[in-house]
Amino acid sequence: MTGRPLSRRHTLKTAAGAAAALTVASAPPAAASAAGPGSGPGQAGKPTVVLVHGAFADASSWNPVTERLQRYGHRVVAVANPLRGLAHDAAQAAARLAAVPGPVVLVGHSYGGAVITQAATAAPAVKALVYVSAFIPDAGEVLGELAARFPGSQLEASLAPVPVPGPDGATGVDLYIRPDRYHEVFAQDVPRPITRVLAAGQRPLSGSAFADRVSSAAWHTVPSWTLISGRDRGIVPELQRFQASRARSRTVEVPSSHLPMYSRPDAVVALIRSAARTVTA
Repeated sequence: MTGRPLSRRHTLKTAAGAAAALTVASAPPAAASAAGPGSGPGQAGKPTVVLVHGAFADASSWNPVTERLQRYGHRVVAVANPLRGLAHDAAQAAARLAAVPGPVVLVGHSYGGAVITQAATAAPAVKALVYVSAFIPDAGEVLGELAARFPGSQLEASLAPVPVPGPDGATGVDLYIRPDRYHEVFAQDVPRPITRVLAAGQRPLSGSAFADRVSSAAWHTVPSWTLISGRDRGIVPELQRFQASRARSRTVEVPSSHLPMYSRPDAVVALIRSAARTVTA
């Protein structure tokens, strides 16, 4: 694998209280907590971390990571990704980035990786890209075709299509993960009380997104970091490794499902902070 390898190495609100347990687990050290909550302007020298969620999720999917980054004193913006198609979603992300002051470390999970790849080309403030269990497409590629190059994903067979009216009056299709398959396909190493909540609240991805062609790829000019999920059943590890190598990304691999933000949040945070340390605010 190319790039310089790093060392190998949740908090949704739930009535069951499982999220609280995840909040406590592996919290940053007390000294880091003294840096402040990080909800306002970041500490001197720290860039803003902008998080872009993937399909079948919303911005709260980053909660375990957001909380930890804030404890370390980072200013964090978790973007609402519309999931309506790559061109639309990338344009929305670029508009949000334009409103963030100072340099940015831009992070994308899953489908959000494709969004940040395209959005960052229109956002000069982005100084580092971080991919988490993500698509890292090149210009001209189609996500569905890219995924098909490395078979083994269990995601497609677990999707439930729902016809929906489009803005132009035509019928479109929204895609959900079947709730009975969510845990096994997406998050087999996350406690079931958490995955039941995530499955119930998932936001759909427009079916057109897998057929959209990427217009530009920022990783050609912006340095990148990648966390590979070695037990991913959604985006297979072989595809993640290929993409990271192609992008000359600094890479760490962890034995996690597709949701390391919940099962390995400290590893995700460590990689983001590693990228942030290379950026001067």
